[in-house]
Amino acid sequence: MTATILRPDWPHPVRAAVPPFTEAGLRRILKKVQRWAPYVDGLLLDDVAAVLDDYTPTEHEVDEHAQRLRGHLTRLVHLAVVSKVAEQDGQVADLIERGRTIGTEEVPTDHRQAVGHIRRMAWTLDEGLERLVAHQCLTEAP
Repeated sequence: MTATILRPDWPHPVRAAVPPFTEAGLRRILKKVQRWAPYVDGLLLDDVAAVLDDYTPTEHEVDEHAQRLRGHLTRLVHLAVVSKVAEQDGQVADLIERGRTIGTEEVPTDHRQAVGHIRRMAWTLDEGLERLVAHQCLTEAP
C-alpha cells in the first residue's frame, strides 16, 4: 500500500511501511536463523586441539571425535564453496576435495588407523581454517 499518512506532530508526509517479505518468507528466514551455527567457534578449535594433542583418544572417544570433526568439515567446506575462494586458490580447492573425501569415509575399526583418520580430519580442518582466514572469509578465531 502506498497511502500517505499524516501525523499531527510531524508535518511531513510519510509513506506506509511495506514489509519486504510475506509471512511465509519471514518464517523461513526465522527457521534458518534459529538453525544457524557459527563456522568457527571455540568448539571447532577445541575439537581440533583434542585430536592433534599429545593425548591419544581412546577407542570410545574416536567415534565422537569423528562425528564432531565431520560436522566442522561440512561447514567449512560449505563456506569455502559459497565464498568461491576455491576458484581463486588451488590449495583451497584441494582442501575442499580432501575435506569432502575424508568426511564421508567410514572410521576404520582398527584403533590406530581410526586415530590416524581423525587426525587427518583435524589437519584438514586446521589447514582449511588457515586458508579461509588468509582470504578473509573468516576472522581469526578467538
